[in-house]
Amino acid sequence: MQTRILCYDSERVKRLHSSLGYDCGVSEFEAETENSALKEKIAARIRGEGPISFRDFMAMALYEPGLGYYTSDRVVLGRQGDYLTSPEVSPVFGAMVGRQLREMWEALGSPGDFHVVEAGGGSAALARDILTWARRVAPEMLAAIHYTIVEISATLENRQRNRLEAEGFAEKVRWEPALLTEVEGVILSNELLDAFPVHLVTVKNGRMQEVHVIAEGDRFQEIPREPRREVSAHLESIGIQLTEGVRAEVNLDSITWMRTAARALRRGFVITIDYGYEAADLYAPWRTDGTLLCFYRHNPGHDPYVRVGKQDMTSHIDLTAVRRAGEEAGLATLGLVSQSQFLTNLGIGEALQPPEGGDLEGYFARRRAVTELLDPAGLGRISVLIQARGMGQVKLTGMRHD
Repeated sequence: MQTRILCYDSERVKRLHSSLGYDCGVSEFEAETENSALKEKIAARIRGEGPISFRDFMAMALYEPGLGYYTSDRVVLGRQGDYLTSPEVSPVFGAMVGRQLREMWEALGSPGDFHVVEAGGGSAALARDILTWARRVAPEMLAAIHYTIVEISATLENRQRNRLEAEGFAEKVRWEPALLTEVEGVILSNELLDAFPVHLVTVKNGRMQEVHVIAEGDRFQEIPREPRREVSAHLESIGIQLTEGVRAEVNLDSITWMRTAARALRRGFVITIDYGYEAADLYAPWRTDGTLLCFYRHNPGHDPYVRVGKQDMTSHIDLTAVRRAGEEAGLATLGLVSQSQFLTNLGIGEALQPPEGGDLEGYFARRRAVTELLDPAGLGRISVLIQARGMGQVKLTGMRHD
């Protein structure tokens, strides 16, 4: 789930949000023309195959080439898009990640070739801010960095290229459609895994069922079917028995991704920054509605079958399963903390120090950004998981629990 500012019909609230830079041109209750071509493609698949799993529906809605939410030409990130991630809030986030990367580079022996692989580059704000910080503060590390962005969307890749070229980093970054192998350095993701398609399961009369999707006229509807064996087997493997009436998500793609990342890392670190809970919390009996949410222009919603291809869909990841997947693939877990703790450990509080003279406007802007990044009800509750291969018991500043 992402942190959003809600937009309602109140003109006074709209004017306030507009003054803060949020696009509230469409309220939560206004209709929005949907992606007809994408809807027809999904419906055609259903006509050909029969009911499809919610996981397959979500995958098409988000990632269908040229038509999906993340693969179309629509701007989805930032204050003029549908949601904000931490790098869009302030460059101070990238600076703190840069500090952690420098410590990792030094732990590796300050090699002349330091590979940083970011999976899912988004708007390229994180890459830009890490490299900008390194250029200013850690030029030796910058000289060693080989920065790779793994991106499946041609549209996003073009925007990322333009942004980084404008900052003078054209020669420092390259793009790949899949994770590299034999990485010696860091594999980094920020709010990537929570955007993977999920299986939806429910329990009725003591029996677990998996949500499938059918097409009825111009609408998609849900029907229950037997769960795929891998879904029920996964829940059994982590000791979870869902209770009556619950609706929950199972993100198998995040586990596959972590295994792939672990295999790709020869020596170094994997940093996973994402919304999530440990399994016992994620599947707690009281969490009857799961965590799946949709977002359009910073408005949250619960209906994944409207604005198909034009709204974000996201759910919290199972941190227990993701961590174990890395460990089973040979990674050692170095720590799991909240983003608030991670950033505080790395010194984000320095941005709260008032200036000795002038630039009060810049100071208050930084203060607002830091408050937003640390907010325990918002971005601050994101989790930061760091795992490693071949690094022994290295102590990382970002993972301190004091």
